[in-house]
Amino acid sequence: MEEKGAVSGIMILEFEEDVALTEKMRMRVSSLQCSGQKRQDGERLLLPHEAVYRLDFQRQDLSFRHWNVSLGGCGRVTITGISQHWTPDLTHLMARQLLEPVGTFWRGADDPDGCELKWLEADMQEFGERIAELAKVRKVMYFLFAFKDGAEAAKLRCSLAFSSLQ
Repeated sequence: MEEKGAVSGIMILEFEEDVALTEKMRMRVSSLQCSGQKRQDGERLLLPHEAVYRLDFQRQDLSFRHWNVSLGGCGRVTITGISQHWTPDLTHLMARQLLEPVGTFWRGADDPDGCELKWLEADMQEFGERIAELAKVRKVMYFLFAFKDGAEAAKLRCSLAFSSLQ
């Protein structure tokens, strides 16, 4: 995870896809399908339009400032945080480990070119503040990114701006 410069005391952390973990979760789905087995009760399987992303925290004393999101074209991106109780190398992802609120950004197909992304501001503020709170006790946090309605991972840039509490 890249920690960008602290311009005016602001630290930018970019979300990065965890390709290995995404692939591991896709293999779980494939394995269940091939063997004819069912998922565990409450298990949350990765859907084809989803990927696992992560934020790595270099510091734990963060105060949320704002989201930085750009999406080329139209579509909807939903970001769901995963609680600290998930250890991806040891356990399957369970639905109870997904956090609320989720973050959703979108641009409609009928929106004019250059139209800004839309989002629910109160939910995004609460979500960002929750991430900052969890960063106090974690070095890394995982997220499910869902790409719908034409959104593509390659056309998304997403980061969070924090300031230090010190």
